[in-house]
Amino acid sequence: MKKIGVIFGGLSVEHEVSVITGMQVMENIDKTKYEVIPIYVNKDGKWLTGNSLMDFKNYKDGNFKDAKEIILSPNHGDNKIYSHPKTVGLFGKKILGEIDIVFPAFHGMNGEDGTVQGIFELMDIPYVGCGVLGSSVGMDKILMKDVYKANELPVVDYTWFYRSKWLKDKDLIIKDIETKLSYPLFVKPANLGSSIGISKAKNREDLIDAIEVAIRYDRKIIIEQAVENLREINCAVLGFDDEVITSLCEEPIGWEEILSFEDKYVKTNEKGGKSSGERRIIPAGIEDNIREEIEELAKKAFITIDGRGISRIDFLLDANNNVYINEINTLPGSIAFYLWEGKGYPFKKLIDELIAIAIKVHEEKKENMYSYEANLFNRTQYGSKVKKV
Repeated sequence: MKKIGVIFGGLSVEHEVSVITGMQVMENIDKTKYEVIPIYVNKDGKWLTGNSLMDFKNYKDGNFKDAKEIILSPNHGDNKIYSHPKTVGLFGKKILGEIDIVFPAFHGMNGEDGTVQGIFELMDIPYVGCGVLGSSVGMDKILMKDVYKANELPVVDYTWFYRSKWLKDKDLIIKDIETKLSYPLFVKPANLGSSIGISKAKNREDLIDAIEVAIRYDRKIIIEQAVENLREINCAVLGFDDEVITSLCEEPIGWEEILSFEDKYVKTNEKGGKSSGERRIIPAGIEDNIREEIEELAKKAFITIDGRGISRIDFLLDANNNVYINEINTLPGSIAFYLWEGKGYPFKKLIDELIAIAIKVHEEKKENMYSYEANLFNRTQYGSKVKKV
C-alpha cells in the first residue's frame, strides 16, 4: 500500500483555505489503496504530523494532542519522516515513518509557488501537481501574462511595478499607469490568490487606495485593464505533456465586479448546479463555439507553462464574446473536483488519476542524464601551484 503524504497549511494568507483542501483530499482518497499521512505546516512554519490532524474540528480549537514536529530531508532518495531534532531526547524516536508520494494541498506563497516542489525534487520523490517552474510561473501573475503574451495567448492589457518604486515616486507610477491604461482598472498583488488584496479602481483616488492595499501583500503589483460587462468562465485541464483533457466549464454567478474571498469559499455551493440560487452554473451557459475556444485555450495555457496534474484556468468573456485568459490556478491551488464529476471523474477517481500522473512524471524524470564524464578535475590546472615570475 502506497504511503501518501498530504501536506497543507503553510505560511500564507490562504492558510485556512489550504487546510480545507487538505481535508478534502484526505477524506476522499481511496484508503484501500493508500495509507494517508497528514503533514500540517502551521502558521509559525512548523511541520507537524499526527492522527489528530485528520479531524477538521481540531483546527477550530487548535487541539493537536498527538501532533509531532517533524522535518523532511532534502537528501536524494531519502523519503523518511524525521522527528525535529529539538523535540527528540537522548532515547527519542528519530524516524517516525516514510512516504512514497507527496500530495501538496497548499494555497498561495510558500507552497503553491514552486518552493516546496523544489524540496520534493531534491528528495527525488513523486509529487502531485506542477513542477518548480510551472508552479512559479503560474503563481506570479506578471510572469504568467508575459509568457502567455509571448505565446500569442489572449490576455488583457497590463503594467506592473515594484513596491520599492511606489514608495520612492508615487506620482511617476501613477503617470505611467494612466499613460498605458485607462480606467476602470484592477489592482492586484502579483503573487496571491483567493482574491485577497485585489481592488477595482474607477479613478485616480481609487487607484492610490488600491495600490496601498496591494503593497501590503506583495512587493510586485500588477495593474490590469478592466473588462466591462464581463462573464467569468472557468475550465480545468488534466494531464501531462500534450496528453491533456478538459473538464466541464463553469460560470460563477451572483458576484459584483470582483469574485471575492467570501464568494469563492463561504457562499459557494461546491456541487454547483443550474439553480439561480446557487453560486455557479455547471456546465456554463455558453455557445458551443465559445466553449470549444475556451477548451483549446485552456489546454494551451496549461501546456505553455509545463503544466502537470491538474489546473483550473479562469477566463474573462466580454459583451462581444472576446475571450481573455485571466489566470491559471495550478494544483494545489485548484483541484476543481466539481468540474470533473460530469466528465466521469468523481473526486476519488480524480485523486487516483493525479497520483498516477505524479508517478508517470517521476518515472520519466529517470530518463534524463544527470552526469557527464568530462574528466575535468584532471584536465584543469585549478588548485595547482603557479610559479611566480
